[in-house]
Order: sequence, then C-alpha cells, then structure tokens
Amino acid sequence: MDFPWIIDTFFALFAFMLIILMVPGFAMLEAGLVRTKNVTTVLTVNTMIYLIASLVFFFWGYVLAFGGWNGSSMSMYAAFLFQMAFVGKTVNIMSGGVSERTKIIPLAIFTIFMAGLIYPLVVNWTWGANMLKGTFLDISGMHDLAGSTVIHSTGAWALLAAILIIGARKGRYNRNKVKVIPASNIPLVVLGAFLLWIGWFGFNGGSVGSIASKNAANTVALVIMNTNNAGLIGGLIVMILGYIEYKKFDITMILNGALGGLVAITSGADVVGPYSALAIGLIGGILVYYGVPFFDKLKLDDPVGALSVHLVNGIWGTIATGIFGKNISLLEQIKGVIVVGVFAFVSSYIILYIINKIITFRANEEDEIEGLDAKECGIESYPEFKRVI
Repeated sequence: MDFPWIIDTFFALFAFMLIILMVPGFAMLEAGLVRTKNVTTVLTVNTMIYLIASLVFFFWGYVLAFGGWNGSSMSMYAAFLFQMAFVGKTVNIMSGGVSERTKIIPLAIFTIFMAGLIYPLVVNWTWGANMLKGTFLDISGMHDLAGSTVIHSTGAWALLAAILIIGARKGRYNRNKVKVIPASNIPLVVLGAFLLWIGWFGFNGGSVGSIASKNAANTVALVIMNTNNAGLIGGLIVMILGYIEYKKFDITMILNGALGGLVAITSGADVVGPYSALAIGLIGGILVYYGVPFFDKLKLDDPVGALSVHLVNGIWGTIATGIFGKNISLLEQIKGVIVVGVFAFVSSYIILYIINKIITFRANEEDEIEGLDAKECGIESYPEFKRVI
C-alpha cells in the first residue's frame, strides 16, 4: 500500500540531487565567463546563495509559499527538499548578470529577501496556497510546470532591476562601442553549462510530481525528452546562425542557445508534443542569439547573457505553452507573465534601491579595476597568472 509513496519519495530526492548539480553549474559557468581577477568572488557568491537561500526557505519561505508542510503523496521532508532546490536559482540568475562589479554583503542581504519574500509569494500565487484566489490578480490558471516564469523570469526581472541601479562594468560601453570582454576559462563554461543541462532533467522531470504509475512515468519520460530536445535544437540553431554570420563557432553563444531552449521548454514540457518542443527550443535559441546584442545596444551589461536566456525565454516559454499546449489558455499564460513580471521587477527594484542606499552594491572604481577577489575574498583563483586589466 505504501509502495507509490515510497517511489515518489525516492523520485523527489533523486530529482533534488540532480537540481543541486545546478549549484556548481551556475558557479562554473559564471566563473568561466568572468575575468580571472573576479573568479573567486563569483564562486563565493554562488556558495553564499546556496547557504543563505536554502536556510531562509527552510525557516519561513516554504511555509509562506505552500501554507505548511505536506506529506500526503510522499515524505514531507522530500517534498521540502525538492522545492528548496529551486529557490537559490532565482538569485543565481541575478548575481551572474551583475558579476564583476558588485560586493558580496549586499548580495547576501538581497538573497534573504528573494528567498524569504519575493520568490515564496510568486510560488504562493502559482503552485502554492494561492492567497490571490478569487481576485482579479489570480494567476493560478497559468500553466508553468517547472518555472519558466515562476523561477527564470522572476530571477531575471530582479537582474534587470539590479543592472538599472548598479550600471555597467567600467569600460564596457565607450560612446556607441561595446568593448568585448572575453571569457577567462572556456572549459569551465562548458562544464557549467552541461551541469545545468543535467540538472534540468530533475528540474523539469521532478516537477511532474509523481512517477509511481504507468501514466506518471510516461509523462516524466516525455518531459525529459522534450527538455533535452529543446536544449539540443536551441544550441544547434545558434551554432548555424553564428557560422552563417561570422564563419565562426562561438561555444559560449552555442551553450547559451541551448540554455535558452531549456528555459523556454520549462513551462510546458508536460503539455506539448515532441515536435512542438523542438519548435519552442528553436525559437528560444534564436531569441538568445539576437537578444544578447540587443541588450548590449541598450547598454544593459550582462556578462553571462542571463537576460536573453532567462528573461526573454522565460516569457517566451510561458506564452509558447499557451500556443502549443493542450487545453492551455493563452490569455492566462499572458496574464501570469504580466502579474509576475510587474511584481518581481517592482519589488526587486525597491528592495535593491533601499539596500544600495544603506550598503552600496557597487565596488569602488579602484577595486573594480584591481579585481574583486583581492578586496572581497583575499584569495585569487589564479595567483600565478599576470592579470590583464
């Protein structure tokens, strides 16, 4: 009689472990994309986010989101751990996009607000207790399997607010020219991207919620296949577009194209067919390819391309679910995007603005030029290398 309960508990714990692989995934991806003088700071920030966000979610964020602990279909501890694995990703998205010019302490303070207030409220309105039920803001009708909007867009709206407050890296934009700042460690970028990709199978597959029946197991398999295929086609289309335009293969853009496809399919992987998933991932990759230079034209400095990957494709994936998904209301999808977007951006901007007034987010010019590792951490990742400023 307890067999389904045991299977689903094990499934949630396995998915949790896969999602936790995304912690080093974000860390390696970001560490590879920034300059060597800022690598230790990036790694420290990613570690800090996991520590603080997880504990804040344990102490009060989870109850705010779901109204209490529930273990009816599986162990309540497994249910908590699975949901806890998500929370830090919203801040990972934000922190990566403001790398190389922000200090650790104000980021740590914002992590408390994201994990303990902003993200739990978004979850409450969509997957959780739904305190907005019956109001005109009720967005529980939005279908968002694993968080194209709930997680990816929420974190990316916070990133947009942060960039507007903090500004671009020194020297990134000179008049109308964009200074190219190359990635410091391509092998780390590749490792990080594939750790994220593997983690996505737990991210999306685990969000089905059960694997203890034939139908549930089949849905999990469909979700994982759709997830993988969307990533494959997203990376491939960026590879093709880059070669057509520049006769070069940019591995960082290719991988971001794959990640864009993965973000896009995260909303509807359980309600779209395999070919629809390919279409969603294909458009996701195209959006990343043209999104990165678009944000540079707006002088929104995002070292890791998170706005294109997580914001643009978080929105696209949620809307695409309404276009391609079975029995999904497009209007409800759009409403969810708007409500979450306005709340996440406005609340993040207000909180970031206040924190910035108390403890300045941005490192001073001297420390930014020298590199944040020396000032923030006292440890350099590559002390034997001569840094090029």
